[in-house]
Amino acid sequence: MQWLASAGTYPRALLALWEADPEAPAALPCGSVFDVVSVVSVFGRQMLDQLWAEGPGSGPVACHRGRTLVFAAPGTAARLPALLGWEEWGQSVPPLLCHGPGDAITVPPVSPADAGTPGSRWLLAPDARHPWLPGPEVLLWACVRAARAAASPEARGSIFLHADQGANVYDVSRRR
Repeated sequence: MQWLASAGTYPRALLALWEADPEAPAALPCGSVFDVVSVVSVFGRQMLDQLWAEGPGSGPVACHRGRTLVFAAPGTAARLPALLGWEEWGQSVPPLLCHGPGDAITVPPVSPADAGTPGSRWLLAPDARHPWLPGPEVLLWACVRAARAAASPEARGSIFLHADQGANVYDVSRRR
């Protein structure tokens, strides 16, 4: 938890608090150690599926008030919305809340009292000393893949128009 506490103004005091009361949540500033991308819970799970099934995985991930909080590399909050604006599938992605410099988030307790209690909890706890945090390009890729997977089967198919089955097709590569 040292890495997570390092985002706070007084990391040693935060570590002492968590040692005394592991069920205590904390509000931490974003922008220096991590950014956070907050997405609707269902879409967040789809993004995580894409990151772990066909990508590099992810760093810490939490659930808070019906949203999935993906911890990302600093700078992601500023860049990801612009990248989604350029992407043709960007309109299919539910609205993201990107937290960066000047923002703060509430992190779940490091040791929840009851895992069955709804509320804040870690899906992937920040137990590594220096966890890998996905950047904006990796999260863009996960958003687009999740949006495409949720789309209709026609949209998931080829990017080319369907061939007319009754059309005559000629091989022009061997023309003289």
